[in-house]
Amino acid sequence: IISLISLAVLSYERCCTVTRTTEADTTNYRKAWTGIVLSWTYSLLWTAPPLFGWSSFGPEGSGMTCSVNWHSKDANNTSYIICLFIFCLVIPFAVIVYSYGKLLCAVRQVSRILKGPGRRREQRVLVMVVVVVVVMVVCFLLCWLPCCLAVALVATFGQPGLVTPAASIVPAILAKSSTVSNPVIHVFLNKQV
Repeated sequence: IISLISLAVLSYERCCTVTRTTEADTTNYRKAWTGIVLSWTYSLLWTAPPLFGWSSFGPEGSGMTCSVNWHSKDANNTSYIICLFIFCLVIPFAVIVYSYGKLLCAVRQVSRILKGPGRRREQRVLVMVVVVVVVMVVCFLLCWLPCCLAVALVATFGQPGLVTPAASIVPAILAKSSTVSNPVIHVFLNKQV
């Protein structure tokens, strides 16, 4: 959950940085620390409830890791999984789409205003931003949708045993790999790195 929330906070921060007209203060880390604290607090609020009786933790997939008990069919567990799906996948994804959409609109507006050689450079920046945004959103979806849809929702609302332990291993690995995809995307798609 912290990786999902961190991606949402980073996308919002990038949007704010690009769309602001003032110069960024690189010596003030208050905004960065606020984002970190809010990310961890939000994640803790959504991961702690099983410790206090709202749902429970149990073996995941092959039994080698622990996760939310996806297989329990009681209302207590189902309500927690629905809330996790909404507040820890849908809302962070909406923030990511909104932030990158606003960022694209801002870069496109700058591209329309400029004339001459500056316009060509801004159009290259626009293309790079579009590629990065599309790749990041696609990677986000590839990493998280199999886990959230295949494991969480199908195991919770589908027939018992529909998601086998072996079938749940790949979505779990994909979800855990999402923290690696963001830096890799920036290294390969940003010439300044």
